[in-house]
Parts: sequence; C-alpha cells; structure tokens
Amino acid sequence: MNAWLSRYRPRYLRSLTYMLQATEYDIGDYVEWYGRTRDFSRVEQRKSLVKTPKALVVLALAWVIELGLLALAVGLVWTDNVPFCRVLALAVVIVAPFATGYLLVVPLLVVRFLIQQPLEWLITRKSRKILMQHPGLKIAVAGSFGKTSMREILRIVLAEGKRVAAPPHSYNTPLGISRFIRGLSGEEEVLIFELGEYYPGDVRKLCQLVNPQVGIITGVNEAHLGKFKSLDRTAATIFELADWIGGGPIYVNGESDLARKSARPGHLIYDRDGAGDWQVKNASTGLEGTKFTLTHGKEHLSISSHLLGLHQIGPLAAAAAVASSLGLTDRQIEAGLNAVTPFEHRMQPRTDSTGVTTLDDSYNGNPDGARAVISFLGEIQDHRRFYVTPGLVEMGKRSAQVHREIGRELARAGIERVVLIRDSATPFIAEALEAAHFKGEIMWYDDGPAAFAALPHLTVAGDVVLLQNDWPDQYS
Repeated sequence: MNAWLSRYRPRYLRSLTYMLQATEYDIGDYVEWYGRTRDFSRVEQRKSLVKTPKALVVLALAWVIELGLLALAVGLVWTDNVPFCRVLALAVVIVAPFATGYLLVVPLLVVRFLIQQPLEWLITRKSRKILMQHPGLKIAVAGSFGKTSMREILRIVLAEGKRVAAPPHSYNTPLGISRFIRGLSGEEEVLIFELGEYYPGDVRKLCQLVNPQVGIITGVNEAHLGKFKSLDRTAATIFELADWIGGGPIYVNGESDLARKSARPGHLIYDRDGAGDWQVKNASTGLEGTKFTLTHGKEHLSISSHLLGLHQIGPLAAAAAVASSLGLTDRQIEAGLNAVTPFEHRMQPRTDSTGVTTLDDSYNGNPDGARAVISFLGEIQDHRRFYVTPGLVEMGKRSAQVHREIGRELARAGIERVVLIRDSATPFIAEALEAAHFKGEIMWYDDGPAAFAALPHLTVAGDVVLLQNDWPDQYS
C-alpha cells in the first residue's frame, strides 16, 4: 500500500523529472523504468535532480499535466449528471499520477522531433564544416570500455611533442563533440575524439562528424548489451570505425577476445606484450603503480606509470606506437607515459588518514574491466581486500552468466571480503561464490549508501577497498 501511495507524494513529479534526466531523456529507457517501478519514494537514492533549465521545464510540464487532470475532475463534479460524473471524477483523481507518468513523454516527443533533432542536425552540420577545414590529424577511439582512459593517455603522451586537444569528460555524443569543436582555435595539430555507442549506426554517425584518420578500438563486450541485443551487433557497430577509415591505421586491443576476433588483416594489435614494434618486458604492478621496460629497436624506455594493473600496459604501448608514428622522440614518449596518472573514478587510488586505501573504479561497469581489477586485487599481497559492487547494468540476457563469472573470479583471487548491494544482479555473484566454496566473507547491504556508511567501521589500516561500478537509479 505504501508503495502504491508513493505516487501521491509531493515529490512524485520531481522523481519523474529526475529519472528522465538520469536516462538522458531517453523515452524508451524512461518508460521501461516507469513500468517496472513500484515504490517511487526510493527513486533519488544515489543522486538528486540537477535543476537545469531543461529539467525545470519538464518539471513544470509535469505539474501542468497533473493539475490539468485534477481540474478535469473538479469540472466533472460540477456537471449536471452528478452521480455518474462524481464517480468519473474520482476515477480521474485516482489515475492522475499514473497518467502523468506516461503523458509526460508526449511533449518531450514533440520537442524532440520538431525542435531537438532539427537543431542537432544544424549544429552538427556546422561542426562538420569546421572540422573539414581543420588541418589537425583526427584520431577516434571506439569500444565497449576504456575509451575515456585511452583518449586521455593519448592526449597526455602526444602533448609532449604536439599541440593536442580532446573533448573533456565523457563528451562522446554529436552535441557534446560539437560543443568542443566550436571552441577550437584551428592551430591544434592533433584532435582526439571518443565515440560513444548505444545503438547500431552510432559510431558511423560520429565518424561522419569527425572524419577520423586514425582509429583505436579498445574492446568489445556486453556493455550496453541490453540495447544492442547481441554481441555481433555490438562488434559490428564498434567496427564501423574501421569501416570508415578503410586502409588507414587501426589499433585493436588484443586482450579483448571479441575485438581480436573481429580485427582484420592490416589492423595493429596491442596488448600487455606491446604494440607493433614496441615490446614490453619486465612488467610488474602494485598499489604504487605499474612498471615495465618498453623496447623499440635498440632503445629501452623505463616506464614507471601511476596507472594500476597490468591491463593498463596495452593502452600505454598503443599510445607509444601512435606517438612514434607521429614523429615524437623516444625521450618524449617516455616522459609522456610516465606523466600519466589515474583518471577520475577509474582505478583511482586514495589513502585516507586511517591508512585504508580505496580504489575508486565506480565508472568501470563492464565485464573486461571487472576481470582486470579482480586480477589486480589478486596480485596484491599482505593486505586485506574488500570488493564492493552492485553488479553491472545493461548486460541483457547474459547478465546471469557475466555475474556468475565475476563470482568465480573473486573466489579464485581469494578476496577476503565481498560486499554486495542487493539488486537483480548480485545474487548471481553470491551463487557462484558459494558454488566455488569461497573462503572469504560475503556481506550484504540494501543500497550503496548503507554499504559506504558501514565500510569505515569494517576496515583498518592496510586494508584495500575496491569500489566496482555504480548502479544508476534508473536500474533499481
């Protein structure tokens, strides 16, 4: 009953607006969320509504719809056919919140088709013309995971010898990239773009905008499988980058099984053993960073990166190969690789005043990334390790398989404490842990805030806590 009555709370309309914002105003995702949600009092758990102009307009529209339905009910009460109309008015009052939840998408659809899409077309058309006249080399990064990290590694390394620019944050959509393009001076020598993909054709659409000459494919896995429906469609969409560039240089992450299988003759494979003529030797990793020797002919570069995990070596080697092809010296490449530091919310370490080290990997929500960080935790000795996760989202029909494999990996790594947030995914992790006779402790919490509040009371100096992925409210 309380869940049903949650639609009549004063914050109900705010919750609808928040969820539209959280789903980036994707009507399909919003309708799916609304259809499965029962209790609207628990919507804003992890984040809150950001009061942007667009969000305030949507909230105002929600109030207009709700008040309009209530005005209709009042009007029915005052009609002549009193008995029937009063019953109808009561029905309108009861269904008003339900109707508002769905009717809210109508004005959004009108705005999308009559205003947003034509405006987006005009903006991207203008941005495409700017880039066509820009003399800089365009590099594009596509993949199910690791795009932002690869983009930033390239930006830092290439900046040792070139004037480089790249969009900030996760600007990987047509409008986000167009905003970046409008701020270019025209003097940049290299432009690096991250291409986002959610549906077939997305990468091709972005290639039409940026017209890349060099491509890097970071991997293919189940990320966004809920939208793509099959891994074949995921791979085909990501390799639209290779289709666009044709015979130009394409670097493919060989540690991603699906990417390696989709690679074509002439593609350059990179992994923790190296990239092209660049070979990796004597690699080691720990909480202080990752060290290895990078050899190129008779040259030996000593790399001491602050990035954590052996899986980071492949992208670093790929950056070295790209930098070398653009004319950077070995000393510039070495300096650039050593200057790379962990990126925000991507295996970002922090040691607090109590001596507990937290590895913030909350932006890593894909199976390959999960396997990599579990492997890293398994290599850490003389520390008690906590693995905290709500699971991964958008795994589609492979969700059970993906999460059972995470459980098996955790058991093999011998992690001492596995902290699970209750949702549709984590029971599969627990099931696999128990089947593998996990010797550590499984700890359950109802939500992320409860787990985070408990951690300071569970940890002591020397402990390592890995925060794996964040579970957005729209998937709750």
